[in-house]
Amino acid sequence: MQGNINNFSKPKQWLGVFCGSYSGNDEDIHSLASTLGIAMAKRGIGLIYGGGGIGIMGTVADSVLTEGGYVIGVVPENLMETEMAHQSLSELIVVKSMHDRKQTMYKYSDAFCALPGGLGTLEEVFEAATWTKLGLHRKYKPVLLLDQKEFWDGLEKVLDEITSAGFIKPQDRAILNRVKTVEQVLSIFDKN
Repeated sequence: MQGNINNFSKPKQWLGVFCGSYSGNDEDIHSLASTLGIAMAKRGIGLIYGGGGIGIMGTVADSVLTEGGYVIGVVPENLMETEMAHQSLSELIVVKSMHDRKQTMYKYSDAFCALPGGLGTLEEVFEAATWTKLGLHRKYKPVLLLDQKEFWDGLEKVLDEITSAGFIKPQDRAILNRVKTVEQVLSIFDKN
C-alpha cells in the first residue's frame, strides 16, 4: 500500500466520488465534474476516488487539485495501467483488489456522489447504498446521483418501480437520491 490514509492532516470532510474511467460522449459531463471538483476544493472537502487519471475520474481529480484541494486515489494493483493511475495526486493508495478499493473508499468517505459512469460506477453505487442500508458504514452515508441532464433518469425510474413492488423499503430508497446541482451535493456536508 502506498500513501498513508490514516494520517489525514488535511480536510475533515471527504466525498467519495464514483465515476467513469471513460470520457463518455457528452462534454457537459466533464464540465459538471470540473464544477464539482472546484466547489469541493473551495469548501475544503477532500476527494477520495478510484485514482484514475483518465476519463471523468481524471477530470474531477484535476479540478480539485488545480484549486489546491486534497485528493486521495485508491487503485487496485491490476488496474494501475488500465485506469492509468493519476500521477499528481495528494496521495495514491495501491490496494490488492476492487473489494479493497471500495472498502477503503467507504471507510473514509462521509458521503458519496456518482457522476455518470459505467458498470463499475453502478456496482459502487449499489454497494455503498447497501452498506448504508445494512449499517456497515460507521455512520449514515447517503449516495447522490449527480447529473444535469437525464443520465440517471432510467435508474431512478427502476429504483422507484422496485420500491413500488415492495422490494426496497421507502426509507432505504431514500439513501439514493438524484440531484442536479453541485450545491445539492455539497449541502449534505452542512448536516454533518
